[in-house]
Amino acid sequence: MRTQVGIIGGGPAGLLLSHLLHLEGIESVVLESRSRAYGEGRVRAGLLEQNTVDLLTEAGVGERLVREGLPHDGVQFTFDGRYHRIDMREHTGRRVTIYGQQEVVKDLIAARLAAGGAIVFEAEAREIGGLDTERPYVRYVEGGVEKTLECDYIAGCDGFHGVARGAIPASVLQTFDRIFPFAWLGMLIAAEPPSEELIYSHHPEGFALFSMRAPKVTRAYLQVEPDDDVKNWPAERIWEALRKRLGQHEGLTVHEGELMQVGITPMRSFVTEPMKHGRMFLAGDAAHIVPPTGAKGMNLAIADISVLARAFVAHYKRRDSSQFETYGPECLRRIWRAEHFSWWMTTMLHPLMDASPFDKKRQIAELDTVMNSRAGRTFLAENYAGLPLAPWR
Repeated sequence: MRTQVGIIGGGPAGLLLSHLLHLEGIESVVLESRSRAYGEGRVRAGLLEQNTVDLLTEAGVGERLVREGLPHDGVQFTFDGRYHRIDMREHTGRRVTIYGQQEVVKDLIAARLAAGGAIVFEAEAREIGGLDTERPYVRYVEGGVEKTLECDYIAGCDGFHGVARGAIPASVLQTFDRIFPFAWLGMLIAAEPPSEELIYSHHPEGFALFSMRAPKVTRAYLQVEPDDDVKNWPAERIWEALRKRLGQHEGLTVHEGELMQVGITPMRSFVTEPMKHGRMFLAGDAAHIVPPTGAKGMNLAIADISVLARAFVAHYKRRDSSQFETYGPECLRRIWRAEHFSWWMTTMLHPLMDASPFDKKRQIAELDTVMNSRAGRTFLAENYAGLPLAPWR
């Protein structure tokens, strides 16, 4: 099989790239190691920046997002027994929208299949080669049979554990990594969330985040030790911790319901440079990971794709390949700003169990400074709602 752009990974990044290329008449094939049902059913990230919503809408895959998404004009914080709200619309003119990653995947798969797009599910990429030639290839296994996809270029959108990053020689690849000394216990709860907007809670016993996936579905997180086990968190302990860490604030209540999913997520920051090697480009989690505190993971991946799609359009439609060389540097400027913001939010909101009394007081002072300073609120709102995104074509 041969195509113009071979895309490894059928998550939001790979599917969106395939769709944007299709809109410009550029052929692609998406290889996805998992089944369609897995991609459409796995609950993951759910906060979309205004730029992401605008891009998906412009690309013609935002109808259900606009109809069913939950727009938020602000974000809330509790700490030291106090409550604060930052109005993003007031400070930036932008908002965020809650719409699950699995819903974005559903919309993109439907759009690609309706257009006759090629998505090969349960196709595990095993080898990438020919990156320094005009005929790079991906060898993959589908139904127990090894096959080869030849293409002009390869987009590695296959996540942190995929094969794409490993195809870059170790002598070229640079990685920057930070592992945080805590993890998140995540719960999907069949109950109304405490508020219509996200609540970030700093508490001496640990951080908590109250989000949602629907008006009657709560997504909540608790800071735990990185080596903790779900078995240590029976329902009674979860409800007690959620109530304690939220605190007593007028109008905010933890509503109990069925714990539909419970799992532990490690916290890390990770960046790979370069994002281009020969005729292959890395995008999304294949190139970078951010701690979820800043809600940047899927948004960063989509920002990568906006830049990469523009480079492919310039190459195939105008015979201008110069943007291939600027793809990585342009993306990395945004990535490192997002890494900083996510690190800042994480370290500001998560208490360290071995912190000194000085550090505990300093952390409260930092939160107080941000919440009670217009400059601090604006900085947080600008980064949270999303930095400007250049047009993709």
